Amino acid sequence: MAEYIKKSLNKLEEDTGGIAEIVKGSLKEIRTRGEVAVRELSRKFDNWDPQSFRVTQEEIEKAIKMVPETVKYDTQYCQTQVRAFAEAQLATLSEFEKEMQPGVILGQKLIPISNVGAYVPGGRYPIVSSVQMSVIPPKVAGVERVIACSPTMKNGEGIHPGVLYAMHLAGADEIYSLGGIQAIGTMAYGIEDVKPVDFIVGPGNAFVAEAKRQVFGRVGIDQIAGPSENLIIADETADPVLVAADVWGQCEHDYRAVTILITTSRKLAEDVQEEMRKQIAVLDTAEVALASWEQNGEIILVADKEEAVKVADEYAIEHVQIQTADLDFYLKNLKNYGSLFLGEETTVTYGDKGIGTNHILPTEQAARYTGGLWVGKFLKTVTYQKCTPEASKKIAPIIAGQCRYEGMVGHAVTAEVRLKKF
Repeated sequence: MAEYIKKSLNKLEEDTGGIAEIVKGSLKEIRTRGEVAVRELSRKFDNWDPQSFRVTQEEIEKAIKMVPETVKYDTQYCQTQVRAFAEAQLATLSEFEKEMQPGVILGQKLIPISNVGAYVPGGRYPIVSSVQMSVIPPKVAGVERVIACSPTMKNGEGIHPGVLYAMHLAGADEIYSLGGIQAIGTMAYGIEDVKPVDFIVGPGNAFVAEAKRQVFGRVGIDQIAGPSENLIIADETADPVLVAADVWGQCEHDYRAVTILITTSRKLAEDVQEEMRKQIAVLDTAEVALASWEQNGEIILVADKEEAVKVADEYAIEHVQIQTADLDFYLKNLKNYGSLFLGEETTVTYGDKGIGTNHILPTEQAARYTGGLWVGKFLKTVTYQKCTPEASKKIAPIIAGQCRYEGMVGHAVTAEVRLKKF
């Protein structure tokens, strides 16, 4: 039976009801009053009221000049990785047509969504990596129009130059200096100069997540993103220095981030805690990371690797790291996770920033039923059918019989008239 060496306090609960009401009222204003409401919200929440929210080519070129060459190189590398992986995913998908029985031909087509909106969060850090994760996959899928929105910097100078450069490099067709509820509302409903989109992707704070929840139906969404989550499975062979670093690396996201260590070794658990104490002393983001760990961190001692899998699958965590002697066992047996990081040579940070896989992943146990964002999310899998006259005549009485049994006489007639026709 699993033993909790450290258990989450679970005290950081948000007033989601209050957030929902604020979002509901704001979205209603955007629906009814358009850009006027968007400007009011932008002034209120971001102190931002430009002549146009759309970023100009001149502003893009200015940002490009401000970005250090080393940052440009890193961004280009990460975007190349993400694009290549998305292209590899796309290559696994196919259209087909098959004659299921004589004269009955069924097929599948893959049609890209026409308009996609990508939200890139601002806040504590300029999340350049979110650009490639949300803009590149739809472009690889063949989406004609991808617009990108991001809040302005606190100094009132527009979108962070590094983020703006990444948006341009990734191929965003339109870029808007808009954040929060007003960005989601603008993308979902459109305003005077912004055509609405059909699908919205990207992470964000609680207000952004709630706004996406409320516009779902009018537009599609990738998921409702919660706080960042990381689960590490480690045995006695793991390096406590690396494990401790991986704990702190995810805890610094924000106060609500969740990090869990599952181990078969009590000694490793003790060594990791000691190493964590050393590392936090020199961590610049110690205040956030320590609060996150104290409130939401857990260390769980399990009897063996089978129990480790069972506990991990119950948590269904966003990121799962494996630092054990038997990596293949976990690759074969784990079922509920957003993305898996096998061996000490890789880390969640690689996936977060640009190894190639997407970092927009299921949280809050959504990994029980879905994976993360990928190129296939932007493709509609549609079907079609064709019949020869002979096949139609064979199928018609069977389908008509089903219809009449259900009491749907009109449906039955549509099949039966074809018996007379053919």
